Amino acid sequence: MIEDVSFGREGLAAFAVKAGQSRGRYFPETASPTRTPFQRDRDRVIHSTAFRRLKHKTQVFVYHEGDHYRTRLTHSIEVAQIARSLARALRCDEDLAEALALSHDFGHTPFGHTGEDALDELTREHGGFDHNAQSLRIVTKLERRYAEFDGLNLSWETLEGLVKHNGPLTDAAGRGLKRTLPKPIAEFNALFDLDLASHSSVEAQCAAIADDIAYNAHDLDDGLRAGLFDLDALHDLPLVGELLAGVRERYPHLDPVRTTHEIVRRQITAMVEDVIAETQRRLGELAPASDADVRGAGRAMVSFSEPMAAAEKAIKKFLFGHMYRAPSVMVIRDNAQIIVRDLFFAYASGDAQMPNEWGIDWRDAAGRMAEEKRVRLVADFIAGMTDRYAISEHQRLFDATPELR
Repeated sequence: MIEDVSFGREGLAAFAVKAGQSRGRYFPETASPTRTPFQRDRDRVIHSTAFRRLKHKTQVFVYHEGDHYRTRLTHSIEVAQIARSLARALRCDEDLAEALALSHDFGHTPFGHTGEDALDELTREHGGFDHNAQSLRIVTKLERRYAEFDGLNLSWETLEGLVKHNGPLTDAAGRGLKRTLPKPIAEFNALFDLDLASHSSVEAQCAAIADDIAYNAHDLDDGLRAGLFDLDALHDLPLVGELLAGVRERYPHLDPVRTTHEIVRRQITAMVEDVIAETQRRLGELAPASDADVRGAGRAMVSFSEPMAAAEKAIKKFLFGHMYRAPSVMVIRDNAQIIVRDLFFAYASGDAQMPNEWGIDWRDAAGRMAEEKRVRLVADFIAGMTDRYAISEHQRLFDATPELR
């Protein structure tokens, strides 16, 4: 067991998660002589099928719309870079933060939240669909790589951060806080208690807020690139408008592409520095002596300051109206839902075969398998699709496929 988790770096803070004190894995394994548990988790994430599929799962735009738009893969790498920066500044375990950042989007469907909304509606009578729960299902069940277990057999701390990165999921009595606890999480938690009523570690909170920082900045970049709005539309936007004014004052003849990049990098820097300062302030007030103190604090430690939180909220509102609900994007969204719905009914009815790798005769199973199990397996299959595979499957099974342009 590796005890010196810092490997020559500055010592970890008292409230950081200590790799040498990990709560272990669901399936016990011999410790690595060269890697900490969290380094092994990160490596397993990177080598997984789910990670490779992120290459052709998009954030907002469909995969064929342009080579320079973010995909789930490039987004996850960007989140990991920010999460590591935050963890380093706070003297926490960078490897745990990175593992969580790289795996946080595993459960997302093709066509972004559009696919998730469609699958949630189609599976509503059998527990619905939640991308966070699907991430857990992938790393504990659906990945099939190892001889001795399904999933990736990640450490307790990584699994905890994966399901709780946005905060507690239940109250002390085990009741869901915002909605009924998704069944995949409830079932696995009964086997391997993830302490769902508490907050997550500082490392998991770093990964969560890094996600917000990354997509707020980069969706502005992608929206500008797509022509959904122009730089002048950002003039009155909190933080962004100030950064735009500063760039134009310093570089009055700078072209729009470089101006956009200057804004994006300044926005990320401002948000990261704000989070570090606010988190240090909160940690100073709490004075946690261990990671358990962070989990039991009753509120998140890693956070924006109030002024930055207000600016971040305004940026999200702007993106919702000008990008996520732009008329051209809504046309794609409606057509993408048609594709997901058509595929779901074709597989669930047994009219279309799913791959043999699942080891099931689907035409026979459609009549024999319990409906809930069949629906969940179909949802698993569709959720794992990339954008382009979903489109090609629809083209194979149906005479006409909606255009996603």
